[in-house]
Amino acid sequence: MTVDENEFFRQATLRISSSLNMDSAMRSCMDYLKRFIPVSGMFFGVYDLNLNVGHMLASIWPASMRKPDDTIVIPEEFWGVMKDSFYSDQTVEILNDIDTEPAEIQKIVTMIWPPDVSHIKMDLTLDDERLGSFAVFTEGRHQYTESHAHLIALLHEPFAVAISNILQHQEIVRLKEMLADDNRYLYRQMRKMSGDTIIGAHFGLRNVMRMVEQVAPLNSPVLLMGETGVGKEVIANAIHHSSGRKDNAFIKVNCGAIPDNLVDSELFGHEKGAFTGALARKRGRFERAHEGTIFLDEIGELPLQAQVRLLRVLQQREIERVGGTATIPVDVRIISATNQNLEEMVRDGRFREDLWFRLNVFPITIPPLRQRTVDIPALVTHFLERKAKELKIHSLPTLAPGTIEKLQAYPWPGNVRELENYIERGLILNQMGADGSPLALASPSGRPIPAAAMTAREQDHRPRPLDEVVREHIRKTLDATQGKVEGPHGAAQVLELHPSTLRGRMRKLGIAYGRKPGAKT
Repeated sequence: MTVDENEFFRQATLRISSSLNMDSAMRSCMDYLKRFIPVSGMFFGVYDLNLNVGHMLASIWPASMRKPDDTIVIPEEFWGVMKDSFYSDQTVEILNDIDTEPAEIQKIVTMIWPPDVSHIKMDLTLDDERLGSFAVFTEGRHQYTESHAHLIALLHEPFAVAISNILQHQEIVRLKEMLADDNRYLYRQMRKMSGDTIIGAHFGLRNVMRMVEQVAPLNSPVLLMGETGVGKEVIANAIHHSSGRKDNAFIKVNCGAIPDNLVDSELFGHEKGAFTGALARKRGRFERAHEGTIFLDEIGELPLQAQVRLLRVLQQREIERVGGTATIPVDVRIISATNQNLEEMVRDGRFREDLWFRLNVFPITIPPLRQRTVDIPALVTHFLERKAKELKIHSLPTLAPGTIEKLQAYPWPGNVRELENYIERGLILNQMGADGSPLALASPSGRPIPAAAMTAREQDHRPRPLDEVVREHIRKTLDATQGKVEGPHGAAQVLELHPSTLRGRMRKLGIAYGRKPGAKT
């Protein structure tokens, strides 16, 4: 049959671009192609050379044939074959009989089609950029000829535009989803920041907060050190929101959660076409943090090569996107955090010494919860109120007697995060068997607290005079406030008493009052 190639091109192009719905456009185009070529199905696909994964972007599949998954992971033994095919100069290929192909090709093809299928595959490029592939196929062997392949080759340009549109649409959808996620995250963060205070700022974390006040107004790098769960991100937030950059971005990066091959793209961004799947220019975390603060959590997990590039940012205040040549100036304040011993990592060659010196300008060590047990009562109250609100518990239970003392005796290896999870677990269990009784929390470890770890008061169950208990509690409060009785964060405010009332009780109980020498007013 003689084919008017100009008319064939025009009609096929009109049909593949006839609808914003790609399924409808492909169906219309396939119905037209059937007049000239045997076609049972067709699809647009991409192959990610870095991840060795194939993705089917859009397809029409016959009901008589099993459709493969949209994402196909290529086994490692075939990576070389796929790479050779990816860089092949042959734009259009016919495969009529799988038995005539090498064993590796046979195994790859049968991941998509049954053995008795013929197909034509065409690689699609646009502006010298490899986008993906288009394929038509039909049941039976030896169904396609060179004239069929020639007709398909005529449609390279409109089909390349079609796959580009599919990819751009998917990118738009992905960005919209990311924006929605960012908005949800920011909303949660705003709620948390507006409703949360740093528990222990005037007690167990007093020294830490004093250092925060000293360094926050400056642009110096800060290194936060401490065990997992002590609240390093909370302190980083406090530094940023107490600084002159508080109205600009605060960008968090978990260095341990980014795959090594994506670190540069995540931190510094990439240009369109820098690698397979780079469909548009992307700003990295440093660009997003321009004139704000970037928080590099788990900095010790950063690969050595990325440490070199981070050092350049610190030294020269500029970055280069992956695949780009232009230098981009950035004004970013860096706060880093780690639960590892970076000095030891430097000695072992796992962390660059020059980067360590740059980051360790103003180190702040956040003490573990077991070293600031004075904060536990306030933390427990805070978490009870917050978790009850999250769990929609309207009547907040009271704690059983002795609970706080047991919590203060426990070493809390997971620190504040462990305490938060523990309180939530206790509330859930209490709700399951709610009977209005006080909330009796089990041992945090799930095992009885060793007797050696218990306070003398817990081991001695004799009844104690009320004045003795009150005297001990007031003295502990005065120790925490450095002897301050009146004013903000004084003992009277903590105990929710009028200063005159507190002083009267102290006189009655024989407690001397007056500020400790050297204490701040």
